[in-house]
Amino acid sequence: MSAVLASLHLLRPWWLLLLVPALLIWWRLRTGHDAIARWAAVIDPAILSALAIGVKGRSRLLPDDLLVAIWIVGIVAVAGPTWRREPSPFADARPPVMVVLKVTPSMKAEDLAPNRLVRAVQKLSDLVTAREGASTGLVAYAGSVHLVLPPTPDKDVMGAMAQALSPEIMPQEGDSLAEAVRLASTVLRDGGKGGSVLVMADTIAPDQVSLLENQGGSGPTFETTLWAALPPSHLDAAQDLNTGASALDASLQAMTPDRSDVDAIATRLDRATAVGDVTGEGERWQEAGYWLTPLLALLALAWFRRGWVLGS
Repeated sequence: MSAVLASLHLLRPWWLLLLVPALLIWWRLRTGHDAIARWAAVIDPAILSALAIGVKGRSRLLPDDLLVAIWIVGIVAVAGPTWRREPSPFADARPPVMVVLKVTPSMKAEDLAPNRLVRAVQKLSDLVTAREGASTGLVAYAGSVHLVLPPTPDKDVMGAMAQALSPEIMPQEGDSLAEAVRLASTVLRDGGKGGSVLVMADTIAPDQVSLLENQGGSGPTFETTLWAALPPSHLDAAQDLNTGASALDASLQAMTPDRSDVDAIATRLDRATAVGDVTGEGERWQEAGYWLTPLLALLALAWFRRGWVLGS
């Protein structure tokens, strides 16, 4: 209870200014209903007290009192009392992910039909669909690194951009994985919404493993997953990928014929640092003024009392 009282405040306290005219109107109406006060200016008080009949037995509660009570309760409700927080409807339900996709001639190998690159793009499309509403960004790399798309929840745009990638349009052959991961981490860091990095590659050059190991504290600060664009049977023999996953401190996942790999990676990405962990983005104070509506309804019932308004 003490914690609730400590958190109790108003979302729109300026509405309380309406209490001033409410009380002034009530005072004006209250004095206007006092017949004794009106006659006191023209009749001697001793005579007036003798002439007054039934005044002492009259109810002190008038319709004006009830009206101002309804007004006060309504103003407090509109002012937005609150004492607890709730998830913001404007925050993403799932954390974003930056996909780092290798686009080199080796990704044209057909051990994954129709080839590794096409299968990787298909798997990426399935992943984006499985994480409906989550933001996904894309970095393409070969010998050079390119930001294709910043994080966006639009899966159609993501699919179109990924399908347009091919080794022929990359300006330089090679392997710049370390730089690509660094760029993806920078994009996530600048976005300020947490998230994770997903690398999709078939091989990792030895010099890139060394660069990833040497990055140390300056390397990626986000949870990383390495999705190997290889048949599951080839994964154990891919020493470069296993070493690269260790250098990235990443989970290693092969591309399976079914959706088990997509489901596993989607679950892992959803556990990454979420938007709700970012101050001011994931939560907001919950509106609680609606709890006063039953009290307003109860006060309004008095107006249905027969003859009460006219009789007063």
